[in-house]
Amino acid sequence: MRSIKVRSHVGADGTLHLNIPLGLSNQDVEVMVIYQPLETESKTKTLQELGWTPGFFENTFGAWEGEPLVREPQGEPQERNWDDLFA
Repeated sequence: MRSIKVRSHVGADGTLHLNIPLGLSNQDVEVMVIYQPLETESKTKTLQELGWTPGFFENTFGAWEGEPLVREPQGEPQERNWDDLFA
């Protein structure tokens, strides 16, 4: 079994036409099609559509007035046995 990924366009009639050269002749093949519509630039969601309140970033950026935030040292990473994690 082989996998081929293509990007194509559905016409105004709602039908997708695929021409995929397989390099085979006089053979039966089984074909499975899985499709996923792609978002176009015009479908990009606004911040409000993503759940942010209007003006949230403008009103909160640089608003911290307390002590400077400091990231404490993180130490050495823990040794893990990956075989145990995925067993």
